Amino acid sequence: MKPRRIREGISWMGAVDWDRRLFDALIPLPDGTSYNAYLIQGSEKTALLDTVDPSMVDVLLAQLESVQNVDYIIAHHAEQDHSGALPHVLEKYRNAKVLTTPKGKGMLVDLLLIPEERSITVEDGETLSLGNKTLKFIYTPWVHWPETMVTYLQQDRILFSCDFFGSHLATTDLHVTDEARVYEAAKRYYAEIMMPFRTIIQKNLEKIKEHEIDLIAPSHGPIYDRPAFIIDAYRDWVSEDPKNVVVIPYISMHGSTERMVEYLVGALVEKGVTVCQFDLAVTDIGKLAIALVDAATIVIGTPTVHVGPHPNVFYAAYLANALRPKLKFASIIGSYGWGSKVIEQIAGLIPNLRVEILDPVLCKGFPREADFRALDNLAVTIAEKHKEHNLT
Repeated sequence: MKPRRIREGISWMGAVDWDRRLFDALIPLPDGTSYNAYLIQGSEKTALLDTVDPSMVDVLLAQLESVQNVDYIIAHHAEQDHSGALPHVLEKYRNAKVLTTPKGKGMLVDLLLIPEERSITVEDGETLSLGNKTLKFIYTPWVHWPETMVTYLQQDRILFSCDFFGSHLATTDLHVTDEARVYEAAKRYYAEIMMPFRTIIQKNLEKIKEHEIDLIAPSHGPIYDRPAFIIDAYRDWVSEDPKNVVVIPYISMHGSTERMVEYLVGALVEKGVTVCQFDLAVTDIGKLAIALVDAATIVIGTPTVHVGPHPNVFYAAYLANALRPKLKFASIIGSYGWGSKVIEQIAGLIPNLRVEILDPVLCKGFPREADFRALDNLAVTIAEKHKEHNLT
């Protein structure tokens, strides 16, 4: 794809990766992604903001063919999907300097072997004149690595936000045209990589609040020409208040746990609680992460495998613990044949979740009347807890 004009002297560059389906050998990409770089040509100097994933370096170099000179390469983030083509760009523009944070400089040396003398560090709030255009650098640590920053183009009121506000979405749209589609992709993106740093992102939102922003240009996904759309979404996601939602990740080997889940879901729905149910044998783990953004309660369902939880449940519990969602409550349901330590083992997997543990329900074999009564009681307890916290 050729460079695309955003405004006078400002162009989108980069690559759309339609077919990538996994990121970091971990994160599902059902809609592909893009690697956005931006070229700003001032009256005196030219800056390239970020590069692309190494797999797409030829695309970027082709876009830069007619660009005679680049004075600065702004490295917002050292991760390879943003900086992987940096060595090739530095080879093309022998006098270009990389501008990054102090931590970013060290990481670029470590990860990409960028020569130290090619990099200049910038301070939080520092500005750089390109002549008729001025860049302001704003530190945004832990979005989602410690070295990250964003750039604000003062004259055009554009925030180049790197991973902040990004969405893994392959599209030919330069700007957001389908807000519902972008909302889900951006929420998935936040859930999978930003949610563990929720409290720090709250502070980063405050840092950008003082700037008038007409466009937000992220490193993944389309540009936001209505910035309030994504900023308001982030404020909701990072808030301390969950919603009246229960997430139930589970797996069932012989039908017992599945029957318990079905019964509990029905009991919760009758009490006005929204439920998101995920069979871990088939679910997209990203969908589970999205649901955890808003949930007040997680109920983990598992059969017993050699006294402990099913391996898929280990993974889901580890994921929830790593993502640190704003859950308030947790419980466990499941079945066993002759003995079980699933409660103790799962509890040991989620130390980062500051939750109140509600009475678990374990049944021996297939659930019977007493087990269903216990599930009714659990549903009542969850609904009452949600009401006490005024969750809607």
